[in-house]
Amino acid sequence: MTSFSLLPEEAAPRLSVARRTLDRLRTVPGLAGRYDGHPDVRTLDGLAALPPLAKDDLNTALAHLEPAAEHAATWLFQSGGSTGAPKVGYAPTGFYMAGVHAHWRPLDRSDVFVNAWGAGRMWGAHFLASALADLSGCRIIALGSVARDEYDGWLEFMAARGVTAIGGTPSVLRLWFAHARAAGIRLPALRKVLWLGEAWQPQLAEDLAVVAPQARRWGMFGSTETWVVATNTPDCPPDTFHPLPDQLVHTDRDGLLDFTTLNPHMLNPVLRYRTGDGGELTTCPCGRPGPAMRVLGRRDSVVQVRGLGLDVDEVIAHAERAPGVARAQLVLTQHGGRVQELDVLLLTAPGSSPDTEHLRKELLAATFTLSTAFQHDPGNVRVRAVTELISNDRTGKTAALVVREEA
Repeated sequence: MTSFSLLPEEAAPRLSVARRTLDRLRTVPGLAGRYDGHPDVRTLDGLAALPPLAKDDLNTALAHLEPAAEHAATWLFQSGGSTGAPKVGYAPTGFYMAGVHAHWRPLDRSDVFVNAWGAGRMWGAHFLASALADLSGCRIIALGSVARDEYDGWLEFMAARGVTAIGGTPSVLRLWFAHARAAGIRLPALRKVLWLGEAWQPQLAEDLAVVAPQARRWGMFGSTETWVVATNTPDCPPDTFHPLPDQLVHTDRDGLLDFTTLNPHMLNPVLRYRTGDGGELTTCPCGRPGPAMRVLGRRDSVVQVRGLGLDVDEVIAHAERAPGVARAQLVLTQHGGRVQELDVLLLTAPGSSPDTEHLRKELLAATFTLSTAFQHDPGNVRVRAVTELISNDRTGKTAALVVREEA
């Protein structure tokens, strides 16, 4: 199977957009030199020969180009910042959602939709979802962020209003449905759960089966820079998405996905842009024709701990295999740039009390980096059960890794 989500004859008429993007990038000081010797993009092979853009490269380009929409307003958003530099993205009014709605319609006029993506500072998901819901003609409850002590009242409101659809990041949705399950609240009218921003969580599916047994998931994949790249339906596995026609997905021998936007109205110069996700092109069991994109998770999860590389995803996976653990999170505490302490936080299933000391010893024994880096102070590796993980107040996302700097 081709390493591109479009066949050469499908992509050829639209590669002029990639050529214009290349011309824009060649005007950016600090980036222009990397494209010396590369001809204009005429074929998919020519595109694959270009060096990929990383997050910092795109931030450099956007700072120089300052994109603006030809019609209506230009929105500026940023995301990230938990473990690296914030990422910037621009979008015109409408957030390109008309193109998404033309190919993916999880909502219809009969729906009552709760938009539970936080309308946080300079994060675009809430507005993007509202644009999609507006195109569907449904009734919209723009709820946004909700404090923990407000869940009961809002859940009762949703049940009374006959809410049929809700959308948010899986971290936020997990809080909603775990609380509803623990409180014995049911949402019998709920049929659709839209998600974007993180990988789907199996624990969320377990809670949904109890709280809203008729509900099915509808996913979007994208970022602040690419906007929505691909979508899936309840018939697709949660890690498998179908790219939109204006999004060209490519995977190389290194197993990293990169994205090129063929939408002529795209403001961000997205040309072989890498978000850090590993993946592959595959065939989706839903039966929809054409290659699909399977997302295999982040490939930038290795961090330096006292001079050694620690695979965050590996530690998280080990911790989440422990009985009674719903989710895990790593917290690195640094002093003067050097890691002093590592905490593994465990979000436990209702009624569970995992053996944290046993798990701590397991992690030290099974993880070379931890056992070596902390061989003289193993007590600085701690495992703790908590009632909630550390989330981004702005977006509601819960990162696998949190880095804290103390004086």
